[in-house]
Amino acid sequence: MTSSTQHINSKANRRFRRLALNTVITLYLLIIAGGVVRSTGSGMGCPDWPKCFGTWIPPTDASQLPPDYKQIYGAKLKGEVEFNPVKTWTEYVNRLLGAFTGIMIFLTLLASLPFLRSGNKQIFYLSLAAFILVGFQGWLGAKVVSFELKPVVVTLHMLLAIVIVFMLLYLLTWSGYVDKLLKINESSKGSLNTLGVLVLGLSLVQILIGTQVREAIDHVIFELGYAARSEWISQLGTEFYVHRSFSIIVLFVNTLLIRRVWELEGKSSFAGKVALGCAWVLAAEIATGILMAYLGVPPYAQPLHLTFAIVLIGLQFVSWLVINGKTYLKYNDNAGVQPQSV
Repeated sequence: MTSSTQHINSKANRRFRRLALNTVITLYLLIIAGGVVRSTGSGMGCPDWPKCFGTWIPPTDASQLPPDYKQIYGAKLKGEVEFNPVKTWTEYVNRLLGAFTGIMIFLTLLASLPFLRSGNKQIFYLSLAAFILVGFQGWLGAKVVSFELKPVVVTLHMLLAIVIVFMLLYLLTWSGYVDKLLKINESSKGSLNTLGVLVLGLSLVQILIGTQVREAIDHVIFELGYAARSEWISQLGTEFYVHRSFSIIVLFVNTLLIRRVWELEGKSSFAGKVALGCAWVLAAEIATGILMAYLGVPPYAQPLHLTFAIVLIGLQFVSWLVINGKTYLKYNDNAGVQPQSV
């Protein structure tokens, strides 16, 4: 049902949706890069911020550093600093990708200005909030370095990344990117909404527990080194077993939601296709977890495990938006764009 007669130019709406989609993709690439940084132990590859070893372009060889660089940066790294060009550039590329993500979100904010002028202010203000949060996320990334990967700061950094993903996915949905597919029976909403909220909450808790497991692995690495990967899991404490056991609950509740969506909406509906996507990503997430637990935490599995977790909770959030019947923008080539209610 139409709730407003205010329209924006169709070209402006397409530009906004294209930028928002590309920004979501860029943000996921950043999350993957962060996972690579963590799995390779490159978090302190650049011991200072925003520069790296005091320069804007990192060195590629220890000969490019001052002779006393270990004394200069060793205090922050508790005397363990040893220049490693691979780790340094891994961290530096992660920072560059973070800066590029900020630029993409700023461009998305600029593209949202027509919505403000047309009266559809929600998209502009949500884009502005996402831009501000990305700036805060960059500042928090600097604190991750200055606090030497302190667990609570790393966890907050991850939580904020998830919030930004949610905001961008909401913008995509609300701006009509999937407008022709957003249909769900009114009679289905009640039971599905409760399950959707439960699934989102459990997945978020599981991700946050996972960050604590990662911190525990960091301590084990400090004690045993990277050569002893096969022994890492056996040295972990309660966090790992809670994380592993909690995955059974997450799997069970996700399966309930997926089956319920298929029963009420059918597999060919948009909600059914999102549920199928959740099933595949959940399977991949569990598979990478098994790889890490029983195959000595292979480096490639860690960033994949993190990426699948963020993709999964993003799909779950889109599913919840569809189930909950959130207002979105209906696109029409002739009339422009106007708010609609699912």
